Amino acid sequence: MRLRFLTAGESHGPALAVIVEGLPAGLAVDSAAIDRELRRRMGGHGRGGRMRIERDRVEILSGARFGRTLGSPVTLLIRNLDHDNWIEAMRPGGPPPSSAEQARAVTRPRPGHADLAGALKYDTHDARDVLERSSARETAARTAAGAVAQALLREAGATVTSRTVAVGAVEAPDEAERFDELLDLAEDAPLRVLDPAARGAMVAAIDDARARQDSIGGVFEVLARGVPPGLGSPAHWDRRLDGRIGGALLSIQAVKAVAIGEGIEATTRPGSEQHDAITYDPAARAFLRATNRAGGIEGGMTNGEIVRARGYLKPLATLPRPLATVDLVTKAAVVAAVERTDTIPIVAAGVVGEAMLALVLADELLIKFGGDSVDEMRRNLSAYRDALRAY
Repeated sequence: MRLRFLTAGESHGPALAVIVEGLPAGLAVDSAAIDRELRRRMGGHGRGGRMRIERDRVEILSGARFGRTLGSPVTLLIRNLDHDNWIEAMRPGGPPPSSAEQARAVTRPRPGHADLAGALKYDTHDARDVLERSSARETAARTAAGAVAQALLREAGATVTSRTVAVGAVEAPDEAERFDELLDLAEDAPLRVLDPAARGAMVAAIDDARARQDSIGGVFEVLARGVPPGLGSPAHWDRRLDGRIGGALLSIQAVKAVAIGEGIEATTRPGSEQHDAITYDPAARAFLRATNRAGGIEGGMTNGEIVRARGYLKPLATLPRPLATVDLVTKAAVVAAVERTDTIPIVAAGVVGEAMLALVLADELLIKFGGDSVDEMRRNLSAYRDALRAY
């Protein structure tokens, strides 16, 4: 069995939708739990005006009955409240409005955004056709799908969270081992950082960028605890788990680099200081590590440690003080278009990263342990864990 999902919808269209296929029957799906993840995605210091408009809530349209999955595709819908202000400009049918202003046409592409490349690809002189779908608003649908995947992971005893590693040049101390404290962070926390000094310096860096009408980049880390060893495979390039996680995180808008564990720091160390020495606990009948520089993945497979992956977020391309560009129609030198934007969506990026990590791990869980129902998957996983203890 494979888990897959497909999102649809535009940033200012009527709604976003996602179909999640491959979920086993009997999984509890709670709209309140999905709504919580949607709220978390909307939060964090550095968000812009759009988040003051939306109140994301999920509607479960198919694939569930009485709060549990049926084994058929699950359809989730999130309505865009801001669509009320865009009805004419984003009308799916009928003729276009009589003026470019009513159509909210975008002919001044933003450097660093999908505008120009997409306009050339799809043969349009209105980048609105491209930017509506390339917008990070799409990640609300991924977050909803990821919330369902996290419910499946919890059935296997695995939990996912995230933390803010850096904002601009300000770095937080390594807090990955404080997993439970990260889980307990309030939904309205300005940043997913436990250290108050680092948090304060990050807030100041964001405020400084906003005052300069600029954007700022950052780094987030996603973590998964309780993942059984052996998910993924070294057999083929597209089955290696670190490659799958890397691709999933790089698919998030504005993420330009990914590291598994301490993958970047590893390039400066000798092997004797990088690799995680193995010990064995006879009482627990388990292999252990004192360190986790590999990020819980070796040879393309989970090794039983916490899975750790970092996403490196570039400064957002929409700037209140726009850069120079060229008009798609007239070819004249102009300044870029300005849409609603964030100074930095670093908390949201971490929440979306949690969703993407959960979706990859849930898929791998089903590949290894299968089952048409949650109970069948649990039985298969229990037998595997018994075999590991007897190894």
